[in-house]
Amino acid sequence: MPRLPRVAITMGDPAGIGPELCLRLLREERLTSVCVPLVIGDAGVLARVATQLQWPAVPRIISAEQWPDVWHTVTQATVIDLHPQTETTFEPGVVTAACGRAAYDFILWAIDEALANRVDAIATGPIHKEALHAAGIPFPGHTEILAHRTGTDRWCMMLTSEAITCSLVTAHIGYRDVPDWLSVERIGQTIELTAAAMRRIRGREPRLLVCGLNPHAGEHGLFGQREEERFILPAIDAARALGINVQGPLPPDTAFLPKYRARCDAYVCMYHDQGLIPLKTLAFEEAVNITLGLPIIRTSVDHGTAFDIAWQGIADVSSFVRAVQLAARLAIASD
Repeated sequence: MPRLPRVAITMGDPAGIGPELCLRLLREERLTSVCVPLVIGDAGVLARVATQLQWPAVPRIISAEQWPDVWHTVTQATVIDLHPQTETTFEPGVVTAACGRAAYDFILWAIDEALANRVDAIATGPIHKEALHAAGIPFPGHTEILAHRTGTDRWCMMLTSEAITCSLVTAHIGYRDVPDWLSVERIGQTIELTAAAMRRIRGREPRLLVCGLNPHAGEHGLFGQREEERFILPAIDAARALGINVQGPLPPDTAFLPKYRARCDAYVCMYHDQGLIPLKTLAFEEAVNITLGLPIIRTSVDHGTAFDIAWQGIADVSSFVRAVQLAARLAIASD
């Protein structure tokens, strides 16, 4: 029987919903049948949440120090305890630098183990950007951390679901900065990375649709600074020359209508909310975040830390389950 892929599941911010979601994932039959779930985090926090919710205790724990000697023998759901210096008195739903640092350390450990081929894929839990900032972490989110740690120059963020898939040319930057970040090369690499990823996910040549930046896709220069003509159209032409089935640029206010969604597999969007507003409207509990272009496989939930309901046992685990399932599927496909 083929070995099940080991998927490192980072706990995310300890003060958010990540710990309770991880407790559920450890016993999720939809996962244990397709992978070996490895929760990377703080066993003490998991125990604290389990006690508060009157849930079963963590089934199996290995310390970070033990892991290098036993990783190849691990075949069942396990917690890898990094026992960070998290303040034991922190409260759920409260931003702290200690929790931000802990979440960051969980991510780095998972990345390094994936680079060392001791885990086959990573599925990341939600982190809090204010907590990262409070801890002095110089990155706005997971994607930038992953790109920096793996030394990746060509990367982009893609969120995918059965209903809709969107890749982002720019992600965690302010609106006024978006035009300055656009280039033929950056848009082109997003198109190419998206096409390659969708071939693996769909198993066929994908149909891509590129959104314009400005209202009415610029209306031939009436709006904006002719970004469509200067950057987007040349990138589309170059992608077509590579054999990629790509159309656009389409006006963003009509691009996501059902008739267009029916004939495209993925959208290439110019900025964060251009893609995430329609995606979260249509598939908030189903979408999975993938960082494309990395030398490792990384998926993630498409939601945040939900501090307002943290440690109450009511958070929806659906997106996290799908993220781990897709990570396992991609790991098997890459063998």
